Amino acid sequence: MTARLILVGHASTDAVRRTAFPADEPIDDSGKKRAAELAGHLPKIDRSWTSPELRTRQTAEALGLSAAIQPALRECDYGRWLGKTFSEVAAEEPHAAETWLGDPAAAPHGGETIVELIKRVAVWLAAEQRHDQRSIIVTHPTIIRAAIVHVMTAPPQSFWRIDVEPLSVTRFSGKDGRWNITSIGCAP
Repeated sequence: MTARLILVGHASTDAVRRTAFPADEPIDDSGKKRAAELAGHLPKIDRSWTSPELRTRQTAEALGLSAAIQPALRECDYGRWLGKTFSEVAAEEPHAAETWLGDPAAAPHGGETIVELIKRVAVWLAAEQRHDQRSIIVTHPTIIRAAIVHVMTAPPQSFWRIDVEPLSVTRFSGKDGRWNITSIGCAP
């Protein structure tokens, strides 16, 4: 029994373009167009999931997917930084921004830590491995990064060393309690 996951980063948004801690914003026109182009290149699947946020649901729709919402795939909770650009946070709270980037167990914004995020994704991945099927998951770059860090058993500090572009595709296969990354940030 092998689980195959295709994680697709949500389409571009204003927050992505501004390097902001995202609120529940919609995808932009460019993102809609690119997602529609990607739709014809996706493989046949058994099921699809999306996080609860608007941008992932709209991306799934633009990809032609009838995706169920999976709460475990929700965006990282950025607390009081929600909606602010990183530059604004760094100017207003330089020590807090530096601490957050340097310590994955820190949440100076009052939200979720990167360590907590990775653990949440690890639990979801363990549950997904019980399904012998191919799934597409439309989610956030943070979720994809957390999945990569977990599967690679990399230290949490490596989370910040992984870039995930809008609409990039990352594939995993899992069997017998082990996950493998089959491709990262590729076209379908």
